[in-house]
Formats: sequence, structure tokens, C-alpha cells
Amino acid sequence: MIYSADNNRYHTMKYRRCGNSGLKLPIVSLGLWHNFGSKDSFDNMKMLCFTAFDQGITHFDLANNYGPIPGSAEENFGNILSQHLKPYRDELLISTKAGYDMWSGPYGDGGSRKYLLSSLDQSLKRLKLDYVDIFYHHRMDPETPLEESMMALDTAVKSGKALYAGISNYDKEHTKQAMSILKELKCPFIINQSCYSIFDRHIEKDGLKQFAGENGCGIIAFSPLAQGLLTDKYLHGIPEDSRIRKDGRFLREDSLTENTLYAIRKLNELAINRGQTLAQMALSWILKDNDITSVLIGASKPEQIIENVKIVQKTDFSAQELEQINQLSQSRE
Repeated sequence: MIYSADNNRYHTMKYRRCGNSGLKLPIVSLGLWHNFGSKDSFDNMKMLCFTAFDQGITHFDLANNYGPIPGSAEENFGNILSQHLKPYRDELLISTKAGYDMWSGPYGDGGSRKYLLSSLDQSLKRLKLDYVDIFYHHRMDPETPLEESMMALDTAVKSGKALYAGISNYDKEHTKQAMSILKELKCPFIINQSCYSIFDRHIEKDGLKQFAGENGCGIIAFSPLAQGLLTDKYLHGIPEDSRIRKDGRFLREDSLTENTLYAIRKLNELAINRGQTLAQMALSWILKDNDITSVLIGASKPEQIIENVKIVQKTDFSAQELEQINQLSQSRE
């Protein structure tokens, strides 16, 4: 099939400026962490990408180790790009990362200059691209000087292999240090990718959310549905096809306590009263203020993307709703 993008793709989606940069991100972005690996359906991957772009989602987020197997998500997306989305390259925002275990030996993990720049070269080959729009260091590495990792990001940008630099899973203090180094290098650092949801408020507690907003750093939130807890999937127990049953690495059965189940059910009632699903409300909540640039969604079916994008028109909450959400989130602790 020859893909032709929907002419109305920019009519509904909203875009926010990323930090103090000139770059705008769609407030909903597509993450390729799951469902783009070597065992997944390539035809389904194509439909996910086409549906996302047709809905105005211009940002596709990857990492070197996304799969399984590591590298397969980039390879699959690279094939979709070269075969179908190449005419739209300048309308797309493509990011990738390096920081976690990727290949054997001492140079396939962490934050060394050798690892980060070698990984970027490999990612570009898999993606069939000359450059990515954002290149992230995926995690803090206590064994590598921060200056070394940040100078590697600077080299990636100044070599033309990335347009902007980003960091992921960095706390407030290390974000502050990274920004200072990159500012001195005059490197266009624009974003921190952090886990954030109604159930995970760590970027509020350590001050990162406020600091980023006050200092021109964008934040893009991943795992906004708390690995599926903030959906209707677990309202009546644990389904056999759930992530808890299938994987268990990122979401364990003991996470589903009575307090958590109570909070999920009450949040679901609140969402229904708002005219939303629980998942839609959880995504809307992420975007309730301008401190968060974009929220990353994952999807296994195109219909899920269409449903999630409906939040674009409904990101406002009353003070009473916000207070109720806060109380239910705290009740789990």
C-alpha cells in the first residue's frame, strides 16, 4: 500500500513549545517501547504509525535497546520510515536514546563517550537516517563523569547527527548540573524524559517539575498510565492477558494492593463523571498545566491511539477534581 497522510492531521492536535527552545512537540507523542519488537506484527506497527501521524502526532520516541530484541524497534521503525514516511521526514520529530545495556563487553552500557557516540551511529543505521531530532542520555551513570556524558551529547549535536540534546531519568540535582554544562558548551539542551503519573509523583517531590518549568527545560512524561494500573484493565482483578501475568518486570502482582484497587475504582468513577475513560483522564491530568510539554503513549491497536488523542480537547480540571485525585493518589501510600 502507498501511504498518504490525512490532510486534516494538524487540525485537532495541540503543540507546546519545548522549554525555551523554538521546537514544538505534540502534547501527545507515540512511544515505541512496546509492540515494535522482533516478535510483533510489522503490519500492525505500520498502522500504529500511520494512525498516529494522521492524528497529528509528529513525535516518535525510541531508544537503542527497545525491542525485544534490542535494536529491533529502531530497525522496524526505520523500515516504516524508508518505505512509507520518507516524504514526511521534515514533519516528523524522531528521538532515540542510549544509556542502558545494549551490547556485550564494557563499552555497551552507561554514559561513556565511546558508548554514547557508538550507539548513536548504530541507531542511525537502523533508522536509516542521517540525524535524529533529539538524542538522549537514557539514565544517570554514577561511574562516568557527568561532563563526559554531556560532552558526548554536545558532540552528537555539533556533528549534525542530532539536532537537540536531552536527558532521561535524571533527578533535579543532576538535571541542574547537566543544564549548566550544556549551557556553557552552547549545546541546545531542551528536555528531560521522566516517569510521571497520578500514582508516580517523584518529579514533584524532588522539585524537578518546578525547576524545569522555571528554567526553560521541557519535560515529556513516560508511563503515564502506571504500566496499565490507570486503566479499566484491573477494576475487577488481574486478567490473564495483562502485563502483570505476561511480564512482571515493571508491574508486579503485589502492586495491586487493596488500597490501590480502591483508588483505581474511585478514579474510574471520577473519569466517568468527566465523560472520559480512566486512561483518558490519567493522560489529561499529566497535561493539566504547561510544565509538561508532552505525554508519551504506547499502543497495541490503532483504536487506542484515536481514543487517547481525544484528551487534547479536555485537559482542564476543577479544583475539586484535582483535590480528589490527590487524595486518592496519597491513599495508596
